[in-house]
Amino acid sequence: MKNFISVHDVSDVNALVGKALAYKADPFRDKTLGANKRAGLLFLNPSMRTRLSTRIAANNLGMDAIVFNIDKEGWALELEEGAVMNGTTVEHVKDAAPVLGQYFDILCVRTFPSLTNKADDYGEAVINQFIRYAGIPVVSLESATLHPLQSLADIITIKETFAEKRKPRVVLTWAPHVKALPQCVANSFAQWVNAWGEADFVITHPEGYALDEKFTNGAVITHNQDEALQGADYIYVKNWSSYQDYGKILSTDPSWMLTNAKRALTNNAKVMHCLPVRRNVELSDEILDGPGSLVTQEAGNRVWSAQAVFGEILKEC
Repeated sequence: MKNFISVHDVSDVNALVGKALAYKADPFRDKTLGANKRAGLLFLNPSMRTRLSTRIAANNLGMDAIVFNIDKEGWALELEEGAVMNGTTVEHVKDAAPVLGQYFDILCVRTFPSLTNKADDYGEAVINQFIRYAGIPVVSLESATLHPLQSLADIITIKETFAEKRKPRVVLTWAPHVKALPQCVANSFAQWVNAWGEADFVITHPEGYALDEKFTNGAVITHNQDEALQGADYIYVKNWSSYQDYGKILSTDPSWMLTNAKRALTNNAKVMHCLPVRRNVELSDEILDGPGSLVTQEAGNRVWSAQAVFGEILKEC
């Protein structure tokens, strides 16, 4: 594995999940694999689970992990080729990234979409510039369109909690929110479930919230949430803003919030969310605090998803 930006960097999803679960069973089984190696964790926007889980994963492999908050501690970066830098940006990424490539063995980058310019966001301008100029493996800690470490943790969670000899029915449902959120987590979850190929996958959302088809192809898509939830084994709850009317909130319909009454339509479904979550807006207290909630277990698996990815990259460093 050279970089980890999407599921397309993974040759065998089940093998990577198996590696993660092996690390979960024995976290220090490869405790010297990353000896004398450094991972740089660059954050251009806030984080809690990603920051902590990735650092723990690196340490479990004997690798030093150094966190740098570009948005608070670094210079404002310029990304445009040929830019005349007479504005607010102070350093060009083509100068910064190669230096980071000298400091680290693996560079991990977390960025966020503008939600104003679809072409720039879906062109992944920020993370692609680091890949282009750093000269070392780059791991996405979330990008403008995808969150692959989260999605790997999601597949891990489904694999370790589903024991039946059939495909689980997995439903990704839109939920209301008070602010416009990106499509990253929803895009990524859809991409990974489709690539995994071991679930009957349904996506449900209100009119106007269709995701980019390059991520959702392979899923059944419906605007009828109750219909989608029928017989579900897993419900993945997430808000996202409109992709077509880019970055806009088209609905805040509270009836899309998951409740026990809606869960009663399912096959005693387990409920997932990437966190942080707006209680009683996206998800009700009764769901989050109930026996069907996997959100804590899912968040815990972020360590093992990161450790599996680092383990694969370190084999080739």
